[in-house]
Amino acid sequence: MPEHLFHNNLPITPGNQIYLDRPRVNHLLEQALTKRVVIICAGTGYGKTCAAYFFIRKLKKLTGWMQFSERDNNGDRFWENFITALDPVSRKTTAKLAKIGFPATERQFDQYQAVSREEPQPDERIIFVYDDFHLISDPAVLRFMERSVTSTPPTVTSVLISRTEPSLNLVNMESKGFLARITEEDLRFTYDEMLSYFQLLDVNPLPQTASSIYHDTEGWAFAIHLAGLSLKNAPSGAAYVNQALRSNIFKLIASEIMAPLSVPAQRFLIKLSLIEHLAPDLLEELAGDALIMERIKNLDSFIRFDVYLNAYHIHHLFLDYLKGRQDELTEYDKKDLWHKTAAWCTANGKKIDAISYYEKSGDYERLLDVVTTMPVMLPNRTARMLLDIMERAPKEIYDEIAHAHVQRTGLYLILEMFDKSREELITVINKLESGPLSPSVCRTLTGCYNNLGFIGMNTCSYTRDYDYVHYFEKARRYYDLNKFEVGPPMSLIALGSYLCRVNSEEAGEMEKYIAAISASVPYTSVTFGGCALGMDDLCRGELAFFRGDISGAEQYILRALRNARHGNQYETENRSLFYLLRINLARGNYQAIGEILRQAEAQLDEQKYPTCYTNHDIITGWYYAHTGQTDKLAPWLKNDFEESDLNSIVFGLEVFVKVKYHMSEKRYPAALAALKNRESASGPWTFVLGKIEGKVLEAVCRYQLKDREGAFAALKTAYHLALPNAISMPFTELGKDMRALAEAALKDKAPDLPLEWLEKVRLAAAAYAKKLFSVVENCRAAPFGEGSGERGLVLSRRELEVLTGLSRGMTQEEIAGQASLSVNTVKSVIRSVYNKLGAINKADAVRIATSKGIVGA
Repeated sequence: MPEHLFHNNLPITPGNQIYLDRPRVNHLLEQALTKRVVIICAGTGYGKTCAAYFFIRKLKKLTGWMQFSERDNNGDRFWENFITALDPVSRKTTAKLAKIGFPATERQFDQYQAVSREEPQPDERIIFVYDDFHLISDPAVLRFMERSVTSTPPTVTSVLISRTEPSLNLVNMESKGFLARITEEDLRFTYDEMLSYFQLLDVNPLPQTASSIYHDTEGWAFAIHLAGLSLKNAPSGAAYVNQALRSNIFKLIASEIMAPLSVPAQRFLIKLSLIEHLAPDLLEELAGDALIMERIKNLDSFIRFDVYLNAYHIHHLFLDYLKGRQDELTEYDKKDLWHKTAAWCTANGKKIDAISYYEKSGDYERLLDVVTTMPVMLPNRTARMLLDIMERAPKEIYDEIAHAHVQRTGLYLILEMFDKSREELITVINKLESGPLSPSVCRTLTGCYNNLGFIGMNTCSYTRDYDYVHYFEKARRYYDLNKFEVGPPMSLIALGSYLCRVNSEEAGEMEKYIAAISASVPYTSVTFGGCALGMDDLCRGELAFFRGDISGAEQYILRALRNARHGNQYETENRSLFYLLRINLARGNYQAIGEILRQAEAQLDEQKYPTCYTNHDIITGWYYAHTGQTDKLAPWLKNDFEESDLNSIVFGLEVFVKVKYHMSEKRYPAALAALKNRESASGPWTFVLGKIEGKVLEAVCRYQLKDREGAFAALKTAYHLALPNAISMPFTELGKDMRALAEAALKDKAPDLPLEWLEKVRLAAAAYAKKLFSVVENCRAAPFGEGSGERGLVLSRRELEVLTGLSRGMTQEEIAGQASLSVNTVKSVIRSVYNKLGAINKADAVRIATSKGIVGA
């Protein structure tokens, strides 16, 4: 049990807060918390939060507490707060969930559930409280909450505290007896409870006065508390209380709560109504006076400290009163407050809130600093939100902070607004290059030229204009005038569904594309902190693979893998592993496949790889669908259709995985529907390799549905697309299905399909089918690592680091010092390297690794 959540020596009530322990309400809560979902619904001031808070604290159960605000209707902001609230319950889980991002889609929710299931099922009940649920209206957040609270383990209770009935479909939970409700009527004070509370306040009203108060308040907890304070401070009691409650409760707040405070303390409280993060360290910094904080702590009835959130919470009615006095603050007061709060949010990983507060404070330079710590390829919803902020910025900001243009045009690029991005970049470059080249101007010009280069890299697939490398070259020139560091996640290259993003099937077009990528990498890897390292060799390896040159592809891809790891290019590493997986399937190399899958899974621990779960699901999903292990696919890849949040520039391969899943399950109409549904969309279908794979898959599906004419037509299209570049692997990889189709085409002498080519395809597919069958049989017979076959040649990062040290003539002690490892660990890693390479000593290991391109010569 986390120490910061519960301490046995803590009193039930924090500070000096007076709280009446009501056995009647406690009994209701005790019964309710045996259910999986509890709804506590009542108007403001009925003590919903206090009742739950103090009772749950007494239980000393592991508890997470999330305090909603209206800003939690932004999915990314909601997710930051959600994982913060979950952190005390499971820090390991929250680190993984942070990388998944807000589960706006089926894919992400499946990943969320998969991560949650990794946690051992708790023996004792865990409580998770969602306070102020009525503030949530965003459909995506509500959808997540509905699915989340209805799919938790039986030992987890979700408590929804709300002023209104939650907009969730919980009928099924209620019909099964899994839901409990505590209502406004349940929370009203009884007459005796009111008298008991007055005794705690050391107030003893006359019976007539007490009856009058109860009649006026109708058991409303907040009004009873104010009435008690009024009685305590005014001997004339009854008449004053009645009048105050009937006229305006805010007047009572002003006279009974605010009036005794100093002017600085009042102004401090008003300031707090402008922000939502009320962490103790932030409040102490903002107050700047220990006496003010002491006075605030004495207002525990209205500002209580929440140990679950490690933050103060202001009562809604008191907060409304304070908001009504915000016009008493100067603009300087407000901006200073927002600026300090933004700095605190930045330091505590709350990037979305930090950006929002910096915008309010007008500090766009710090705002941009936060944006630069985010991945280059953001989800579209996040990119749109940031672009809205950039569009709202005053025009003079772009004159004062030239680098703002780099960020805005980068967002245009993410959202595929290429022309708008290019136009702004050229205007900015012309302006800056006509003036003095200060360090900040050089940095901005570096970013501008890099953005122009990336626009060219993304659009050359259809423009066939590969003359974008000079932009990266110019970026390098300005970078050399003012060098600066860029690292993950900003420096990560985002790959598309194919490395060779070429639309035209014309011979030589792919080589032109690869030549441009190869010429760009030496520049981007320097100016962008390793960006694109390994991408050039991966392009070459992909093309060699699709041409059926397995050995050549492996050489390129192993080199790509080595360079990607050197430059922390996690997505390039992931895709390299994907092609090595396909290469070893073609060889029937079962042992190597197991090692590759383990390496892919190890990527999930990379903290600076934001899309690791999605990419892992996709490449392993392809393998599992291809080998008939469909039960192992991530659930989101089994859906027929889904509105995707994946950026169309860098994703699309997941569609092929879904198609292969349907084919493996012999759901050929569903496979064809998935293919047809995406044909008009951007993504893999626009690239020639995607067109070929799509048509080959369509041909096989139509043949299985007895549509021979349609199958031959699709196969003919695929043949003509593949011919100019000698593409063969998409046909070969379909194994026995392609063998059957090729045999049928040979038998029927399908028009415009050369018999010699068909026979070649038939033989290659038949040979592939035998190798694939061997892998599948090994999967059934033994887990990875126990079967026969060649040793895997995919080395872990640590193994590669040690092997590189050996190749440079370093001693074991020197390698240990450089890698911060013990000598014994280095020895163990060396033994693992020898085993994988089949080496007998150091010289043998270096020779084998060099010949296979694992380390440089």
